[in-house]
Amino acid sequence: MLKNIIFDLDDTLLDFKRGEYEGLRDIFIAQGIKDLDKVLQTYNKINTQVWLQIENGHPAQPLLNTRFSDTLAQFGISADGGQLEKTYRAKLNQNYHVIPGAIALLDSLKQQNYQLIVGTNGVAKTQYARLQGAGLMPYFDDVFISEEIGYNKPNPQFFTHILKHGHHITRNNTVMVGDRLSADIQGAVNAALPNIWFNPRNEQSSTTIQPDYVAQNYHDMLTIITQNMS
Repeated sequence: MLKNIIFDLDDTLLDFKRGEYEGLRDIFIAQGIKDLDKVLQTYNKINTQVWLQIENGHPAQPLLNTRFSDTLAQFGISADGGQLEKTYRAKLNQNYHVIPGAIALLDSLKQQNYQLIVGTNGVAKTQYARLQGAGLMPYFDDVFISEEIGYNKPNPQFFTHILKHGHHITRNNTVMVGDRLSADIQGAVNAALPNIWFNPRNEQSSTTIQPDYVAQNYHDMLTIITQNMS
C-alpha cells in the first residue's frame, strides 16, 4: 500500500524555470549582453552538458563554475565563472516561485496521511532556502538533497540512502515523482521504485526510459496516487 511520496523540487513543485530566467537575465545584462535570446540558447546548451556530467557522477561544483565563463567566452567576454556562479546561486536562493496548484496538491496528500519526502539534486543551501522561502517545508517529513547524500539522481545510491535513512520507507510503499526522465524517472527505475513522470508540457520522450505513470497536471497526479496506486 502506498504510504510515501518522494517529490523532486525543481519544475515539479517549484517553478525553477521562472527563477532561473530572472537570475540569468540579470547576470547577462550586467555583463553587457544585448541579445538575451542568443546568450540563453548558448547557456542552455552548455548547462545541459554540465548537468549530464554531474548526473553521471562527476563533481558538481567545478563544473558549475565553468558554465557562465564558457557561455560568455562564446561572445568574446572573459569572466570569472566561479564568482558569477556565486552571484547566480544567491539569486536562486531567493527563487520562491511555486507552481500553481502545488500547494493544493500537498494539502490534499497531507490530509490523506501520506508521508511526503523531498528527493532532489542540487546545492543544499539553495534548496533549503527555497523550501523555507516558498513555505513548503512544513509539508515534508524528510528532505534528501544530493549534495548531502553524496550521489545525484539517477544514481541508485541516491535512493538507497533514502530507503536506508527514511522513516518506514520501502520499495513497496513508496513512489518517486519528478519532471526529468533522465534523473527522476531513470533513477527510480535504477532503484526499482515505482514512479510518476510529471509532464505538464506533454513532451514526447526521445529516450527508451519508460515511466510507470505519466501525469500532465496535479489532478492527474492526485488521481494516480490516491486511486491507481492505493
